[in-house]
Amino acid sequence: MTSPPFHAGPRRRVAVLGATGAVGQAFIRRLAAHPWFELGDVAASERSAGRAYGEAARWIGTDEIPRSVADMRVAACDPDAVAADVVFSALDSSVAGEVEARFAAAGKVVLSNARNFRMDDDVPLVIPEVNPGHLALLDAQRARRGWPGAIVTNANCSTIALVLALAPLHDRFRVERLFVATMQAVSGAGYPGVPSLDILGNVVPFIKDEEGKIETESLKMLGRYVDGRIEHADIAISAHTNRVPVEHGHTVCASIGFASRVEPEEVVAALREWQGAEEARDLPSAPERPVEVMDAPDRPQPRRDVDRGGGMTVTVGRVRRDPLLDVKLVAVGHNIVRGAAGASVLNAELMERRGLLGARTR
Repeated sequence: MTSPPFHAGPRRRVAVLGATGAVGQAFIRRLAAHPWFELGDVAASERSAGRAYGEAARWIGTDEIPRSVADMRVAACDPDAVAADVVFSALDSSVAGEVEARFAAAGKVVLSNARNFRMDDDVPLVIPEVNPGHLALLDAQRARRGWPGAIVTNANCSTIALVLALAPLHDRFRVERLFVATMQAVSGAGYPGVPSLDILGNVVPFIKDEEGKIETESLKMLGRYVDGRIEHADIAISAHTNRVPVEHGHTVCASIGFASRVEPEEVVAALREWQGAEEARDLPSAPERPVEVMDAPDRPQPRRDVDRGGGMTVTVGRVRRDPLLDVKLVAVGHNIVRGAAGASVLNAELMERRGLLGARTR
């Protein structure tokens, strides 16, 4: 990661809520040596509060807990217990709504990975390369809710991979119809996740609420900010979601219908030319290419392609003619990195660049 030259002075102190879980751990990995942000607080449930992080967290993965974090005392998920003014939330949706609202009411900027506020009219649901202008909703959010803080969300993990693949095509050709089937990794279910006897050698054709997220969140992110609100994209979407025995990496198979006839070669060219919004480029977590296209007939594959761009690049392949709609393709994205922690951190970097995180304090 390289830091753009505009950022000077001390790093901004940040916190992670839900820090002991799988996504919380992904936040810690991304923030432990971040050039702009300094991880100053880790917070979790009452059963973990007061303990050293290294004792409270069941660390997942082959790496070690960063030394700077292992001895930190875990705080309660309470605004009075967290000094940082910018917090990343990895909280489960069962508790995230109430907790995140309390932090925003206390003047904190919350970067949320939870679903609770995503579809609220006054809450930005952002992919920096796709719809940075949606951050303009923050003025309406503060006015309507009467809080000095803010909540900004990233989308569901499979939806982010899909929208990054669709955005260049919707910009150029206007997508009208979409059929989507996903094959989603077990890490998307958290830890310990899906029982081994349910997933090994199996496909589970149901992930609670997942299809609805794809069918609604995509329309908000591909929509336009107009006069203080988001006009959702007018796309008919049908989604099927499946859990498969893959560790990391969601695979999305999409058939796309456009406003007029589009050839597969035109789709490939549009994807390869697209670099995303200019203000999202060169941020510390931004990949060189948000979307890459592969020509090999059997790619992308999660095992081989999920870590492209440090896990922040979505890989597209198998672009071909669709006999029912126009074009079909396959996309793979890292569900924990681009689909969760990396997405929130990139949103925060965009807000820092725009001056939306407030004054830096220590």
